[in-house]
Amino acid sequence: MHDFHTHFIPEDVMTWIKDNKEAVNASWIKKNPDKEEFLSINNKWAFELKKEFIDADLYLTDKKRVGVTHAIVSPIPQLFLYDFPAEITSELASVYNQSLAKWSHSNSQQLSALATVSLNQPELAARDLQDAMTAGLKGAIIGPGLDGKLLSDPSFIPFWEEANKQKAIVFIHPLLCEDPRLKQRMMPNLIGVPWETTISATDILLSGLLDTYNDVRILLAHGGGFLPYQIGRMNKGNDMWPLVSKSLQKEPTEYLKDFWYDTVLWNTNTLEFLAKSVGEERIVPGSDYPFDLCAWPPSIDFSKGSHSLLQGK
Repeated sequence: MHDFHTHFIPEDVMTWIKDNKEAVNASWIKKNPDKEEFLSINNKWAFELKKEFIDADLYLTDKKRVGVTHAIVSPIPQLFLYDFPAEITSELASVYNQSLAKWSHSNSQQLSALATVSLNQPELAARDLQDAMTAGLKGAIIGPGLDGKLLSDPSFIPFWEEANKQKAIVFIHPLLCEDPRLKQRMMPNLIGVPWETTISATDILLSGLLDTYNDVRILLAHGGGFLPYQIGRMNKGNDMWPLVSKSLQKEPTEYLKDFWYDTVLWNTNTLEFLAKSVGEERIVPGSDYPFDLCAWPPSIDFSKGSHSLLQGK
């Protein structure tokens, strides 16, 4: 079984963070005696630095123990560093991508990896992606946008052009939603995370980006957020409003089948609905390991989707 949604922090990356802790405002906080320290970058999105995030042997052992034969490793979203100057973002991206390339190359039967890129400077992000794929990575993991700009914004064209040229996997992974209404009961994670994916994916769909860059393989985290389950409303809007339909060549429902989706949904009925809506060949097993809300291990092996995403078919 594959696992397309996992995260890891190589030793070289941890060393870089410690060496540059003042530049990125890194802090280690002991919140609970029964847990590991929490790592916070720039006073945002602190997360428990579990051993599974940083111990390569433990990561591989855990995968083998539950029957995952091949994992696609992604950088951790808290370390995208989009809110820093591009030279800092790019420096860490280079360290991260080189480390993952080396690790995945030495464990090629068990691992593939995705890059992180300097999305805060799209021309540089394009070069980051090119370098990473030359080194053997399969594409990149990116956030759903930044600075109020969605991914269809013209400023991101250099990145999309390179991703299309490379036929890259682009894994769109949300950051925690910062809507002030959600500052309680873990709602930034519970509904804010899938909501961020929903906004980004809807923008990509309605903008016509999927037709313009149709060689990019876009993977949506957490089952596509809420998008697949409100597609009927989008179809109705497409019928009623030229502002919705003007950039589209087909119904929104049909564009759902141009994305890939992971299985991080924790609900069999929801996953079955997704499969009926987009086809099993567009779904890949994923766990979000080793975050607290991980679907561990992936419960269903969608081998058709795994093959089509990795091979670009």
